[in-house]
Amino acid sequence: MTTSRQLQYRLEAALVSAAMWLLRRLSPTAASNLGGGLARAIGPLLPVTRTGDANLRLVMPELDAGQRRRVLRSVWDNLGRTAAELPHVGALAKTESGPGWELVGAEVLAELAAAGGPAILFSAHCGNWELQPPVFSQAGVSMSSFYRAAANPEVDALLMASRLSVVDDQVRYFPKGSQGARAGLAHLRRGGFLGMLIDQKMNDGIASPFFGRPAMTATAAAALALRFGCKLIPTHVERLGPARLRLVVEPSISLPDTGDRVADVAALTAILNAHIEGWIRARPGDWLWLHRRWPKNTPK
Repeated sequence: MTTSRQLQYRLEAALVSAAMWLLRRLSPTAASNLGGGLARAIGPLLPVTRTGDANLRLVMPELDAGQRRRVLRSVWDNLGRTAAELPHVGALAKTESGPGWELVGAEVLAELAAAGGPAILFSAHCGNWELQPPVFSQAGVSMSSFYRAAANPEVDALLMASRLSVVDDQVRYFPKGSQGARAGLAHLRRGGFLGMLIDQKMNDGIASPFFGRPAMTATAAAALALRFGCKLIPTHVERLGPARLRLVVEPSISLPDTGDRVADVAALTAILNAHIEGWIRARPGDWLWLHRRWPKNTPK
């Protein structure tokens, strides 16, 4: 690594560390409002917003230009709040009003904790997805997860330390890639709970229907659930306000068993995409529309 790159990494890490120090000294609501305000002011000006607008025009053509702008403003607001809430997410408590979280499907988590694993909990980048590991940990479901490491290893270490500080010591984070995949597989073999965010484009996945159009989708969640014959549980987070969130846990999905494993993986992957699409259609401003989920040449 070059000296200039090392200096860049250290400067970025120092800025992130300072930002987290500041956010910890604010209340959860104030931190959330600060992050949301900054993101709403800056985000819509960035080129990536055009990708979000193109996605919305493609798969939600019923929205006019003003409605798309409002959705994307909400997307940036949620993203900024999610980032600013990270230092507080472990301290948020169950509540019926004000900052904190409410839980729908507590009985599903209780049954899962009593039965043990292996089990897969799949989700999407909706609301504050960082809330799930600490809440599940409190419920006795020590959910380990795959994650995308930050390009800056020093920043990645800071973020990981923050995540690990709010979960129990059985929780592990597996970096995306072959090494992380092997670790996740071994975790399931040991009877663990594995969380997977499966809503982003995966070039080496399969073309699966998503909003009525083919989208390259990871098959790992479906393939692993079929391999282990384990529970496959949909879960997502809805944003209700500043540092105020609703965690929804749904009953396990029935697994297809036709004897054709390739067809079963494809069918189950389509079912998972349909679940995620339903969450997004209900609350489009909660989802991260900013990545290129569909091919550029997808016909309108």
